[in-house]
Amino acid sequence: MPDDGPKAAPEATGAPAERPAGEASEEIDIAIVGGGPTGLTAALYAARARRRTVLWEGGVLGGQIATTSLVENYPGFPQGVDGFELAQAMHTQAERFGAETRYERVVTLEAHDGRWLLTTESGARTLARAVVVSAGAEPNKLGVPGEAELTGRGVSYCATCDAAFFADEVVAVVGGGDAALDEALFTTRFASKVYVIHRRDRLRASRLLQERAQASEQIEFVWNTVVDEVRGEGRVQSLSLRDVVTGERRELPVAGVFVFIGQTPNANLLRGLVDLDAGGHATVNHWMESARPGLFIGGDVRADSSKQLVSAAGDGATAAIRADHYISSRFD
Repeated sequence: MPDDGPKAAPEATGAPAERPAGEASEEIDIAIVGGGPTGLTAALYAARARRRTVLWEGGVLGGQIATTSLVENYPGFPQGVDGFELAQAMHTQAERFGAETRYERVVTLEAHDGRWLLTTESGARTLARAVVVSAGAEPNKLGVPGEAELTGRGVSYCATCDAAFFADEVVAVVGGGDAALDEALFTTRFASKVYVIHRRDRLRASRLLQERAQASEQIEFVWNTVVDEVRGEGRVQSLSLRDVVTGERRELPVAGVFVFIGQTPNANLLRGLVDLDAGGHATVNHWMESARPGLFIGGDVRADSSKQLVSAAGDGATAAIRADHYISSRFD
């Protein structure tokens, strides 16, 4: 089959090297690691291509989207859709075409005899002709009292997703990098006032974003300050702040808080297999191809992801289509 797609970003290293491995209990066509929007879409496309497809998920199907009460920026739902219900519908659709789901974590991924060997927590081993890793990323948490209890009730890690719920209200953004200022500027479209809380006295964001944020009449910076507690009955009502220089504490009334202090990609399976950037994200090309034949990577775990539901689904479709082409050219 002609290869008309872009070349992998890193230089390819040839077929996966053979490594000693225990006997696999089965061989499948396409293995998908991670059941978020990327993995669920990949499962749908792979199964519809009549490939034997197995998806592994060790947590909640849907990933971060499953914890979002209302998704308003996914095409086709003018009134919005419950994130958990959307994830379940995506899963049902993939299983309708024959995708299998296993609720267990994959703990190792190894190249083996031109295929990929996956081992799960229980010790089960599966050989796959191609693998799509869509393990996602976890937003870094503040780790303070009230944060977990009020997540989805005023605590958010995505202003693009949730800022519209705070029309004409006062909110806070925690962080000092590009993501924090980008999302703070976006939030000013809805909120009446946005506090940007940063633990230092200067920002890490790009100069252009700093200039835009500092020029906004709706944004006020709170320097040298950390959040010690998120407070509220049933929803966020205030933040307990502490000045890291003076030790002074104060209460800041807000209706919501957006946390942007980085993300940690779930890239443990990929370490030693592919190049990772400084943030731990995998490098791929536009076809979601890694430098290792048969290994595809999409969603928040890859470099330069927009970290949006719609693009995550697009990554899954692209990876599955390319995995199908790869199998056709190498095995069929």
